[in-house]
Amino acid sequence: MEYIYAAMILHTTEQDINEENVTKILEAAGDDVDESRVKALIAALEDVDIEEAMETTAMAAAPAAAPAAEAAAEEEEEEEEEEEDEEQAAAAATAGLGALFG
Repeated sequence: MEYIYAAMILHTTEQDINEENVTKILEAAGDDVDESRVKALIAALEDVDIEEAMETTAMAAAPAAAPAAEAAAEEEEEEEEEEEDEEQAAAAATAGLGALFG
């Protein structure tokens, strides 16, 4: 995946997506560069409109993110309800103990 990210960085910064530049980015990130993977990436991207691919991916990811965000909100709400229930149970237990000594 880091090879694709390197290509996206080069595209975003309007630099040539070539073996040398991809290798420089990966080395700067501390990755052990596999030259054959770099060559395969460059060959695979030869006929790809990267801007269009990035837009398509972003549009496809947005609807997928909505259910995940909704599920996270529901989970947070459930956790808050559980905390409230625990606090109420603790208060009731404390009140019961107070009655024993009062």
